[in-house]
Order: sequence, then structure tokens, then C-alpha cells
Amino acid sequence: MKVIQISWRRYMVPPLHEEGPRFLAIFLVLTVLLAWIWLPLVVVGALLTVWCFFFFRDPVRYVPTRPGLVVTPASGVVQMIGPSVPPPELEMGEQPLTRISVFMSVFDCHVNRIPVGGEIVKEVYRPGKFLDASLDKASEQNERQSVRLRTDDGREIAFVQIAGLLARRIRCDIKAGQRLATGDRFGLIRFGSRVDVYLPPGTNPLVVLGQNCVSGETILADLTSDEAERDGKGI
Repeated sequence: MKVIQISWRRYMVPPLHEEGPRFLAIFLVLTVLLAWIWLPLVVVGALLTVWCFFFFRDPVRYVPTRPGLVVTPASGVVQMIGPSVPPPELEMGEQPLTRISVFMSVFDCHVNRIPVGGEIVKEVYRPGKFLDASLDKASEQNERQSVRLRTDDGREIAFVQIAGLLARRIRCDIKAGQRLATGDRFGLIRFGSRVDVYLPPGTNPLVVLGQNCVSGETILADLTSDEAERDGKGI
């Protein structure tokens, strides 16, 4: 019975990202003000406060440990799978790579995690627009934080945090030269956004369009697989 209770508490009341308490305090003050203006408005404030708590939640993730597995850096829906050239600031060439785009709604967990272990080769922030992150052109025109990572076996992968329509801040806590493990936390975007992952040549995606993903847990690809890459539509 005790084990079940602990598991339930972790699921219903997950820990918060360090940015959460500040915003939670703002929403609590807002709730008090709404109640002072008109008591029934306290319901609106309470709902917004609960939403704020779950937006900044940072739950425990059970990361696959087998070397070579690429996990999704974001929780959300697989929105696009197809060939695309990585951001030019990462200097990875003009060859199109398989890009997997995961869209995070305002109800998804927004803590981002490293897709595969390795060394950060380059990280570049680029200001831009705040178009709807579900649009393909958001990859080129929106504010973004691009990261290039090299695995222990020399393969390179890119992942990009992209601001969305409501997003006004990208947080990325990693620097070039750092070594990180699969599933390590590396940043957060608020509020509503997208993360793109560019797989190494010849890597076959293991997700499909419309699939729901859990950051740090859902496997996007297997770098050790010798299965030929398909047409970018998933399997």
C-alpha cells in the first residue's frame, strides 16, 4: 500500500522546474486580486494557478539506458518527419537530414532533455519571429536555440528549441564542451513551442506522425540499427 501511495503522489504532484515557483507566486497573487474584484472570479484564478503548476512540472523520467538510442527531448505530438537541412549556424553542411518535429502544447511538460549522450560541439541562439510553432516555416523564421552534439562513436545529431506563438523565452543551460548523458535536463521553453531533432544520415525514425511522446522516454531512433532509412514518414 505504501509503494502505491508514493507512486500516486509522484504522478499527481510532480516536482517543479526551478522557474516554476516564481510564476506560481504570480498566479496566486492574481487569484487573490480576482477574488477581491469579484469573488466568483477566484475559480478562474484557481484554474490558471493549477495550469501554471502543471506547465512547470518536472516529473521523474525513466530513460532507456542502451547506448545508441535517441529519445525525444520534448513531450508532445510528432508533427513532422521528413528531410530538412539543419540550421546553418550549426555548420553541419547542406545535406538534408531526417528531421523529427515534436510540438509542445501549453498543457505538455516543457522541460527539455538531451536526446542522446555525447559532447556538445556547438550551441547558438538566434532571435526571430514568434509564428505558430506548428508551421513548417517556424523552423527558419522563429526565435531558436540550436545545438550540435557528437556521440562517443563520432556521429553528430542536432536538436533545436523553437519558440512558438505564445513562447517568449527559450532557456538553454548547456555550453559547448560539456558532456551530457541521454535524458539529462538541458532547458525549457515557455509557453507552447517545438523541438526539432536532426538524425544522422541513414538513421531510421521509430516514431510516426501524430504519436504522443514523453520527454526522455519515447525512443525516436536507434543509431546502432543497420536498417535502411525509409522515406521519412516513419514506420
